[in-house]
Amino acid sequence: MGVFTFTNEYTSPIPSAKLFKAMVVDSHNLIPKLMPQTIKSIDIIQGDGGAGTIKQINFIEGGQLSSMKNRVDELNLETFTYKYTMIDLKEKFESIVYEVKFEPTPEGGSKNKMTSTYYTKGDVELKEEDVKAGKERAFGMYKVAEAYLLQNPNAYA
Repeated sequence: MGVFTFTNEYTSPIPSAKLFKAMVVDSHNLIPKLMPQTIKSIDIIQGDGGAGTIKQINFIEGGQLSSMKNRVDELNLETFTYKYTMIDLKEKFESIVYEVKFEPTPEGGSKNKMTSTYYTKGDVELKEEDVKAGKERAFGMYKVAEAYLLQNPNAYA
């Protein structure tokens, strides 16, 4: 098994508390509304949203995946940190662990850091395009949520 870790950072004009509420705490409601061309629904199949919760993301028909599951490992509403693990993966990966932290900036926005750790099966080599595709999907989701929050300043206040 191989272990590969990558870290990405980006800044947003959205305050960290607001972005955290939208992108993490209420993502199962907000993201399918903002991305109906990709995500059909996000269902909580076990738990109450906190640590131990399992969410199933259901994609529209015709995509590469029909669904995937994430297990919430940590959700801290005070430090705006979130850790979750993609589970029930096939072929290449045992699991993929994501750690996200939203920090306030002096300008009133946020600095957001995501660390991704890929645990591969056997001697599978992690390809740069696999990491790049995942990074682009995550960044795209943040940008869609950010645009929504800019257009709806009272949402998640």
